[in-house]
Formats: sequence, C-alpha cells, structure tokens
Amino acid sequence: MSQLKWQKSSFSEGHADTCVEVAAALSGTRHLRESDAPAAVMATGVAALRDLVRSVKAGDLDVPTP
Repeated sequence: MSQLKWQKSSFSEGHADTCVEVAAALSGTRHLRESDAPAAVMATGVAALRDLVRSVKAGDLDVPTP
C-alpha cells in the first residue's frame, strides 16, 4: 500500500495528526486511514464510500445526546 497517494480531508485541523486520509487504488478500491494510525487501513468500494460520506453529512450516524 506504500504506492498509494494519501490525501487529507479538507476538514482536517491544520497540521494536527487527527485527520482522515483517503487514497484511490488503480483497481478502483478506496482506502481510508487516520493519520495518527497509518498502519490501520480500511478498504472499500466507491459506492460504499459515497454512501458513508452522505450518511455522515446528513447526520444519520450521530449518537443522540442523553
């Protein structure tokens, strides 16, 4: 996976190491990782990643506050 070109989220906190990074493989697979744990990589397809991003933006995954 060292050949992947990682891109930080536009919502990252400046130079902090607390951000999500994404990379696209030639196969079409998308890879996600946290910058503070770069060895832990999650792979997914384009459609699944798109659905995840839509759900996050819509607040569908938010935990209700008690």
